[in-house]
Amino acid sequence: MSDARTDILAAVKAATPGTDDEARQRLADHRAGVIPARGRLGDKARVDLFIREAERVNATVARASSMAGVPREVARFLAKNNLPMNLKIAPDISGKTIPWTEQTLLSVEEGRADGSETAGVSRAFAGVAETGTLVLLSGPGNPTTLSFLPPTHVVVVAASEIAGDYEQIWGRLRAENADEESEAGARFMPRNVNWITGPSRTADIEQTLLLGAHGPQRLHIVIVDE
Repeated sequence: MSDARTDILAAVKAATPGTDDEARQRLADHRAGVIPARGRLGDKARVDLFIREAERVNATVARASSMAGVPREVARFLAKNNLPMNLKIAPDISGKTIPWTEQTLLSVEEGRADGSETAGVSRAFAGVAETGTLVLLSGPGNPTTLSFLPPTHVVVVAASEIAGDYEQIWGRLRAENADEESEAGARFMPRNVNWITGPSRTADIEQTLLLGAHGPQRLHIVIVDE
């Protein structure tokens, strides 16, 4: 880190009232905002609402009874849309988690996307039923490039991780990372929390909807029921 950057960060920290412990306490005492009634549903109704909302914004959705069924659903989607059977997948959903090699037509490579891939596969931290939104955390096991560079984005999310509203997601993120520490002793939080609702889109030109303007033009979601 350069001396100039160190000086700037030190000045910002000095000008910020409260200690690190006080900041953590404020996060722990965070009060939830207004929770919409449409998000307060039972398990089945919550997943059904998520699917309806995701499809309403041009995403496609498939169901798999277990992680073992994910490769079949991904291959089916690619074949139906006449897309190449090539995937760049996140390390979090490597062969140890999902048996990709059982689908012999699929060519699977693990790692970050560089813009040359035709399809990227990510693992979602959660889904939000009220808007059909996916929540993805950045990190070495789930590279952000997979979500934005390939024209086709496939996301795996567990049905049990689909929440009714946004506040539940933030609460879960705080709770799961409150006691985790890195090797350096620092508290862990992801650098980015990406909220993805449908494929990339714009209507800037004559109010005509165009998919894939700033990212993937196709978003396929595989919900794992197990």
